[in-house]
Amino acid sequence: MGRLLDKKYIIQETVKFVKKELSGAETGHDWFHIDRVWKLSTRIAETENVDLFIVELGALLHDIADSKFYDGNEEIGPQKAKEFLKSLEIENNIIEHIVNIIRNISFKSSNNEQKFNSMEFQVIQDADRLDAIGAIGIARAFNFGGYKNNEIYDPEIKPVIFMSKEEYKKSNTTTINHFYDKLLLLKDKMNTEAGKNMAKKRHDFMEKFLYEFYNEWNGEL
Repeated sequence: MGRLLDKKYIIQETVKFVKKELSGAETGHDWFHIDRVWKLSTRIAETENVDLFIVELGALLHDIADSKFYDGNEEIGPQKAKEFLKSLEIENNIIEHIVNIIRNISFKSSNNEQKFNSMEFQVIQDADRLDAIGAIGIARAFNFGGYKNNEIYDPEIKPVIFMSKEEYKKSNTTTINHFYDKLLLLKDKMNTEAGKNMAKKRHDFMEKFLYEFYNEWNGEL
């Protein structure tokens, strides 16, 4: 088998590419986020009948150019991934599968009719959602809120749930409200049994955090 067709080599080259592309990225969407999603994806994949090669590549490339950092342009990520995969002479059907995963994986896309699905997509989506909840999810939420200069909390600003895709993209609310418009909704959006089981523990941790937060905010503890 030629070097360009060796799956281990392709994964190694993809890791190098992603690390370089995300050097200096906002820390909630950096290489370490990718690495966690990659690990979670391979773990969930063990419980499902999937193509592990596609799962690994999709996980590694799923946030290669998050649209929120590119003025909402949702095509930069898929295009970057496509060009990179073509440079490694990967089969077109695999490239298109991964491009479709990248185009459809985000939470805001789930607020509309989903146009693509596969078991590999479901595995990666679960892993990405798991990294948005629990202790890591809380840390990422406040990090991004600080990056956007959002308020931590304002009792006068109520959360808006079930926003459309466009409303979600334009929303600029408090970090605590982000728990209600996204993070607390993810447990019930998991695709796989493994994802659902892991999500429950992380969801429960977030609810405990919010209970403690409100008590301290109100000077009760």
